[in-house]
Amino acid sequence: MGSLVLSLLSALLLAATITESEAFSKTVKKPYPGQKLEKLTHFHFYLHDIVTADKPTSVVVATGPASNSSATAFGMVAVVDDILTVGHEITSAEVGRAQGVFASTDQKNFSLLMTLNLVFTTGEFSGSTISLYGRNPIMSKVREMPIVGGTGAFRFGGGYAQAKTFTFNLTSGNAVIEYNVYIWH
Repeated sequence: MGSLVLSLLSALLLAATITESEAFSKTVKKPYPGQKLEKLTHFHFYLHDIVTADKPTSVVVATGPASNSSATAFGMVAVVDDILTVGHEITSAEVGRAQGVFASTDQKNFSLLMTLNLVFTTGEFSGSTISLYGRNPIMSKVREMPIVGGTGAFRFGGGYAQAKTFTFNLTSGNAVIEYNVYIWH
């Protein structure tokens, strides 16, 4: 009889422990103070990737053993602090910076893994960032990458970015990329 009571007590204790440990998440109605209903914001801007200049905004920091002989620059890693502008000219109004890392990750097609923070420096969203992470098959006409989060006004944000090459100089390697970014926040 004592063994039966001990067994039942052990089973109840085990069940209570499992129930508590399985409850590792819960739905929160308001994740942080002042949160408003979700809205969709669309950004349109141009990214200036300057490889060759007195002050480049994109610098190769590592290469693999075959990066220079590879048609896709496989293994090349670059750090960027690119300028974001309203228009396609470098002299148009600056709205922020694109800061992050590009890595050539495809041995067959020219494609980059992008880890990029869009840092807004003017206007309503000054000080807020959007975090973009994904594959950028740069030879495609339009590329789509996921927005995985953000800070400030974009905390808990999600959405996608579409990139389209506006100009690319084969000699210098400099490029202007048109971006359309849609983010729920």
